[in-house]
Order: sequence, then structure tokens, then C-alpha cells
Amino acid sequence: MINVIWMGMLLIGFIFAAINGNMDAVTKAAFDGAQTGVTVSFGLISVLVFWLGIMRLAEDSGMLAKVAKLMGPIVRYLFPDVPKNHPAIGFILSNMSANLFGLGNAATPMGIKAMQELQKLNPDKDTATPAMCTLLALNTASITIIPTTLIAIRMNYHSASPTEIVGTTLLATAVATLAAIAADRWFRARTIRRHKPPRDGDGFNAAVSGKG
Repeated sequence: MINVIWMGMLLIGFIFAAINGNMDAVTKAAFDGAQTGVTVSFGLISVLVFWLGIMRLAEDSGMLAKVAKLMGPIVRYLFPDVPKNHPAIGFILSNMSANLFGLGNAATPMGIKAMQELQKLNPDKDTATPAMCTLLALNTASITIIPTTLIAIRMNYHSASPTEIVGTTLLATAVATLAAIAADRWFRARTIRRHKPPRDGDGFNAAVSGKG
């Protein structure tokens, strides 16, 4: 569906450019955009490779294992319906650790693997489980200690102080994460209340009221 939307936007843009006689401007913008994309990508590679290397060193040294152990109780609280030693827990911890350091490119495959493992626990394959919704909310609003990708982009565009966004990013993502957790808890409680079977007395009273 997204591909259809993007294709529709491109076609509409080309049609209006042809009608208004601005095809030269559109062509120039397309090539300039492609050149900028390549330039930005090359600028990001060095920083991302550096931080991915740091993550690998942290993994080999056991630091990530300690972080995962520290975050274990939090993950078990956020995902109470996932068995303690299930493989999904490991992928969830990896996803959260990568997001903490702003490594979205590293977090995405871990999030996909976690979703695949959670799908194995899903009794209804066409409906997302509460754990899936929790993972999606946390991955989207994840608290970020070091916004690596944003710092790399600012460095690529010669920012005078590329790291000055660290404090505001930490505050914003912390608020977003707390809001995501609060919304997730509310929807979980609402789902439990909706599917909770009525007590015997409530069912009897409802039946009597229906007959009356």
C-alpha cells in the first residue's frame, strides 16, 4: 500500500510539472536529491561503522550481557506474557540495547527477529498479541542515550556542535517512552477487562434482568 501511495505522489508531481512546464526543475531536483542521498549515506557510514564496532566490542567483552541482565526485570515486567527463557526475550533485549545507543539500523533486524519469535506464541496469527504491540511501541518511542544517527547527520552537514542534541534527545525520548508504556498498560488492562468472563452472580443477574 505504501508503494502505491509513493508511486501516486510521484505521478501526480510529474503530471503537474508537465502541465506547468516545470519538467526541467523536477529533473534537476531528482538528480540533486540522488546526489545528496549518496553524499549523506557516505557520511553516515563511518559513524555507524564506528558505533557498530563499539557494540561488537561491548558484546564480546560481556558488557551487553550485563546490560541485558540489568534490563531483564524491566523486560519481564513489560512482557509478562512471554516465557522467561523464550528466544524472543534475547532479541527484545538486543533491540532495546541498540536503540539506547541510537543504532536504528542495528535495532531493526533484532526487532524483526523478536516479532517473528513472538508470532510463534501467537494463537491468532492474523491479530497482533499484546507483546507485539508493546514491542512496536517501545521500538518506535525508544529512549536514546546517544542519538548516533542524528549526530552523524549533523556532522555530515558541518554542524558547529553536533552533540548538543544529546540532552534534549534523551529528555524527549524518555517522555515518549513513558507515554508509550502508560498507553500500553492502559490498553492491556482494557483488553483484560473486555475478555474477562463474568462472575456467576453477574451472569445470573444479567439473565434474570433479561427475562424480566
